[in-house]
Amino acid sequence: MIRACATLFRLKLSLLNGVSALAGYLLFPSSGEILTALTAFAGVSLLAAGGSALNQALERDLDIRMLRTRMRPVPQQVMTPTGASAAGAIAILLGFMLLGAVGSAVAALLGAAALVWYLAVYTPLKTRTTLALPLGALCGAFPPLIGWSLAGGHPGDYRIITLAGLLFLWQVPHFWLFQRRHAEDYRQAGIPLFSTQGTIAGSSPFFWLWIVALSAAAMLLPAFGLIVRPGALWYALFPLPIIFFSLFRSGQLLFPYINCFPLLVTLLLVIQKQA
Repeated sequence: MIRACATLFRLKLSLLNGVSALAGYLLFPSSGEILTALTAFAGVSLLAAGGSALNQALERDLDIRMLRTRMRPVPQQVMTPTGASAAGAIAILLGFMLLGAVGSAVAALLGAAALVWYLAVYTPLKTRTTLALPLGALCGAFPPLIGWSLAGGHPGDYRIITLAGLLFLWQVPHFWLFQRRHAEDYRQAGIPLFSTQGTIAGSSPFFWLWIVALSAAAMLLPAFGLIVRPGALWYALFPLPIIFFSLFRSGQLLFPYINCFPLLVTLLLVIQKQA
């Protein structure tokens, strides 16, 4: 049952959302409180976990047709759709309770907006249009906004918009590479692929457009003073492996490296906060 719950809540992805929220919290220029920072991490992780559970309840018929997802608890009948929905609702409720405990109505509203966008917009569009991929990537922009709001910042501030926009750009090549890895599975399930022409990281104009945009946008953090020396010097090297792996069409190395980006930013912000 523990393994089933971990799969239902997609713990790695949910925790990565929490890390992104923590990055937004740490970006705010104040000393910050450890308890509130942990609340941002835990609250957003729970919201993401609950959204995952509800998503799997909604897509149970789709999941059973894909090799990658047919071992999830609902298709395997380890858990009923009602049980998965109940578990998701409890996780979401706990997430909102944590966000409400630190008194941030804006953070709660942003969390609700992210869930609505993920479940009511991205999920149904996934089987209808290739544009679901960039539209779904917008979900990745919400966690840092939530963390920033919990720290007391305004969600329209250019600093957090820069970070949120960067994580949006990051998600597109991340999901594109993931989609490429499971392309046949997606076809069998009837999910349209955004772009299947070209190699993993070679001749696709779409891929190169986003890689260049991601690399350029990443440099906005040190350019705007959001990441300062000495961390900025190491951070400035981040785009080089992306470009190198892309040029040599090494999808096996590029995918995990890109996945580490939110962790890298958060780690640098933690070090910067302690300095």
